[in-house]
Amino acid sequence: MTPMTKHEKTALVTGASSGIGQATALELARMGYSVAVHYGTNEAGARQTFERIRALENGRARVYSCDVSDPAQVEETIGDVLADFERLDVLVNNAGSLVQRVPVAGMEFELWRRVMAVNLDSVFLVTRAVVPAMMRQKAGCIVNVASVAGRNGGGPGAVAYATAKGAVITLTKGMAREFAPMGIRVNCVNPGVVDTPFHERFSTPEMIGRFVEQIPQKRLGSSEEVASVVGFLASSAAAYLTGECIEVNGGILMD
Repeated sequence: MTPMTKHEKTALVTGASSGIGQATALELARMGYSVAVHYGTNEAGARQTFERIRALENGRARVYSCDVSDPAQVEETIGDVLADFERLDVLVNNAGSLVQRVPVAGMEFELWRRVMAVNLDSVFLVTRAVVPAMMRQKAGCIVNVASVAGRNGGGPGAVAYATAKGAVITLTKGMAREFAPMGIRVNCVNPGVVDTPFHERFSTPEMIGRFVEQIPQKRLGSSEEVASVVGFLASSAAAYLTGECIEVNGGILMD
């Protein structure tokens, strides 16, 4: 791994062990960022992300672990990231999970709260921990990964997840207004049905087939296609873009 120097640009990607998070970490590394690779439980995946970044020319990364729904763990981990890199230029709030497909009528409150903690509380907690450093820099970029579910209510048994992602969309806009005078941009991507371990875990082949039939492009998206949009939002090409939520869904939802 190429040695890191102080003050070079740094990005933190939460949930970077697989899928969109891993692809985004690689995209940002290719753009020249040193990458803080976060994972919650999938250490092997995070190490794979690290090794893939290290294989890039001038690839620079470090791996961090914490439960992003735990305030104390988040504060400690962000402290470690800042101690290692001294700055954070880009935060990608990607960590999240459907947790379990359960209809509202049969959902225990504990599961509801867990889905909110993993998908919504995490965005608030990590952003709150990172923003003071960006304020000192008078610059920063935050990209939240929500979902088309936050716009259309989600698939079967995914109301809690859809509700959390809808709140992330609103949180994005509120934070964009609050942080804009400080030089911090906040945007959001809303992936549609993307070919990731997420759907391998939570969707049957029959469900995937039904989803594809509803997509005008008649195919699943890829993690790399979402990551390229995140990379655009993190770039200077998006310097006048804040409070925006970009749909990356093959046309399944059009505004």
